[in-house]
Amino acid sequence: MSSVNKNLSVSEGSQIPNAAAFKFGVVYSEWNHEITNALKEGAVNTLIANGAKKENIIIRQVPGSFELTLGAQYMAEATDVDAIICLGCVIQGETRHFDFICDAVAKGITDLNIEYNIPFIFGVLTPDTQQQAIDRAGGKHGNKGDEAAVTAIKMLGLRDSFK
Repeated sequence: MSSVNKNLSVSEGSQIPNAAAFKFGVVYSEWNHEITNALKEGAVNTLIANGAKKENIIIRQVPGSFELTLGAQYMAEATDVDAIICLGCVIQGETRHFDFICDAVAKGITDLNIEYNIPFIFGVLTPDTQQQAIDRAGGKHGNKGDEAAVTAIKMLGLRDSFK
């Protein structure tokens, strides 16, 4: 579905469970800080708006999006969080670096989901331009951080539905 003229942060479909009982980790990249900080703020605000307690949100920063996977693994091993939201931004450049980083981070985060059996949420923007990143970090297309937080809460709700 095209994102043209659409706020992607408007939650559609199932209800969002109350997040009061859950602990969350947020790992975000310092590279493209203007964007990633907005993503982090969006995620944290959305978690709190859906019942999460501020003291149950652990936030850590890593140097770049490539480091999100290991940063998230460190968090999973050192804390008792229920879900980890990984936030970054890799803007297309003139080299294939973009492809290598995006592929590695997507695979790494997918592998963490399976290895640790908790939700690791992929909240990494992969835009062609800085403006597209701005549009998805609180701009006209919403905030991918909001979406990542909602996804984390919904995945925990799904997990609990099997109990």
